[in-house]
Amino acid sequence: MRNLCATNRARRIAVALAAGLLAATPASADSGVTLPYPAVFGKIPASTLDAGQRRVGDANLVIEKLDNGNVRMLSESGVEGGARTVASVELVPVGDGTQLRPVTQQSRSFDGNGKPLGVLNIDHRISEGTCTRPGEDGEEPNTQRVPLPETDRVVNVPLNLLFDPLVKGEAKTIYFQVLLCGGGPRLMDFQARVVDRRDGSDGSERLVEVRYGPDFGAIASLLAWSFIPRLSFWFDPAAAEPWLAHRMPLYTDGPEVFVVRQGVAANTLTE
Repeated sequence: MRNLCATNRARRIAVALAAGLLAATPASADSGVTLPYPAVFGKIPASTLDAGQRRVGDANLVIEKLDNGNVRMLSESGVEGGARTVASVELVPVGDGTQLRPVTQQSRSFDGNGKPLGVLNIDHRISEGTCTRPGEDGEEPNTQRVPLPETDRVVNVPLNLLFDPLVKGEAKTIYFQVLLCGGGPRLMDFQARVVDRRDGSDGSERLVEVRYGPDFGAIASLLAWSFIPRLSFWFDPAAAEPWLAHRMPLYTDGPEVFVVRQGVAANTLTE
C-alpha cells in the first residue's frame, strides 16, 4: 500500500510538472484568416489616378513565391514625384497548400515632398502591431505598439485575396479588422460586402464591386457609409487574376486615388 501511495503521488507530481511546463511554453500566435492561393504570379502593371480619374503616376502589384515556399505580395502606388505608399505582405501556405495565412504585413507612406510619414507593421507571429514615426531634427524614431487579438483577423494589405469569397458569391459579408496609426495605433472593426454585380455582353458576370468600411453595427454602418470615403475594390470573376482596381486614400488623411490595372478603363467601373 505504501508503495502504491508513493506511485500515485509520483504520478500526480509528474502530471503537475507537465502541466506547468505546458503553461510556461509560449502559445503559437497565428492569424485567424485564411486566404486563397493566387493563380497568377509576376508583376501586374497599373496606374494611379486622382479622384477625377486623371492619371498621376504608375502603380503595380507583384506576386511572387519565395525560396522558403511562402508567398509575398508587394503593391506600390502614388503620384509621380510626390506622395506614395508601398505595402507588402508575406503569407505561408497552410492545410493542403491551397490556402495562405498572413505572417507579416507592412505599409510605408511618403508625403508630397517624399518625406517618410511612417511605417505600419503587423507581425502575426508575435501578435503585435506597431506604428513608427520618423524622428524630428535627428531624434530617434517613435514606435508605438498594440497587441493583436488571439487568432486575429487583422488584414491591411491582401484585401484582394480577403474579398475572394464575396466575389465568388460564397459569402454575403466579411468581417475583419484594420490597424490604424493616425492618432495612435488602434484596431478598428471593418466589414465588406458586394454592392454591384454586372454582366458582360455575353451574359457572363464580368464585374463585381466590393465596398468596405468601418463596422459600427448594422444600422449605424448604413448611416456612416453615407459620409465616409467610398472604399471599393473591383474584380473580374472570370479572370485568372480577378483584381481590376481599387479606390482608397493613399494614406491616412491623404489624397483619394484609384489604382487601376493596365488596360482597364476607370470610367467603366463607376458608371
